[in-house]
Amino acid sequence: MANIFFDIPDDISRSTSDAPRMHYTVKIKSFSLLTKNLMERYETGEFESGGYKWKLVIYPNGNKNNNVDEHMSLYLAIEAADLRPPGWEVHAIFRFFLHDQIRDNYLTIEDTKKKESLFRGIKLEWGYDKVIPLKTFNDASNGYLVDDTCVFGAEVFVSKQRSMDKEECLTLIKDSITKKCLTMFENYSKLTGESHYSAPFNVGNHKWKIRICPNGEGIGMGIYNSLYLALADPKSLLPGMKIFADFTLRMLDLVKDRHQYAKLSRWFSASSHEHGWNRFISIGSSNLTNLGLVVKDRMFVEAEITILAVVNATS
Repeated sequence: MANIFFDIPDDISRSTSDAPRMHYTVKIKSFSLLTKNLMERYETGEFESGGYKWKLVIYPNGNKNNNVDEHMSLYLAIEAADLRPPGWEVHAIFRFFLHDQIRDNYLTIEDTKKKESLFRGIKLEWGYDKVIPLKTFNDASNGYLVDDTCVFGAEVFVSKQRSMDKEECLTLIKDSITKKCLTMFENYSKLTGESHYSAPFNVGNHKWKIRICPNGEGIGMGIYNSLYLALADPKSLLPGMKIFADFTLRMLDLVKDRHQYAKLSRWFSASSHEHGWNRFISIGSSNLTNLGLVVKDRMFVEAEITILAVVNATS
């Protein structure tokens, strides 16, 4: 049979074969009614190959979304649910068939350059915008549309598959809000033990707390007062979740308004839920009431927090 199919060059190989192996065929009777009934897109039922569900997508008058006319468009689509969790990818090789009902052979359609196609969340369909000219298809003497009936087929081989073990989404907060929270440690001179915590307070949909060590810890032990900002319930964070925050901790001078403060920017997570200073201020200075840091045996500590970004991870 002469090459009557194409008037423009493309990368699609078209050849004939007698009895190709096919994973799926669809027979369409009264094909012309697709157009008459304004069915611009037809999706077949699902079929399985390589452990995944597939379907054919036919545009009888061309895919208008891609500005196709005077040609039929034909695509292979994977079931979206098979690409879960996010990051799952399937590499497949496929070819389409169109039955020549007069000569009882098949027009085989495949890409001559791209050996495989990558199906993933943002690309669920692959195929050809201009699979065959409508003039050629509608000419009954070519055998593809006989008595208003045609038969399409598909063969699909999964060459490889891959799942990303982890995926994350970083959300930068454009209109971040700074929030101040004040806490009081009473009977400061009588505080014993290594650590003392403030009551929890809310900033950015999470609970936080201040931890103070009057006698210091680490390299500040016995010499400095240690002060930290911590997530109050780090176990409540989803796996892989992180919070990036600017924060300032202030010991308030209630006499001369000369506050003692320090500032940091850090990532907080379930495994790194606390940041601060083990040498915030010397013990001698923090216990001197004439600095205004302890008044009536009370110390006031203010946390100023700005949430700048949040990372959520999925697996």
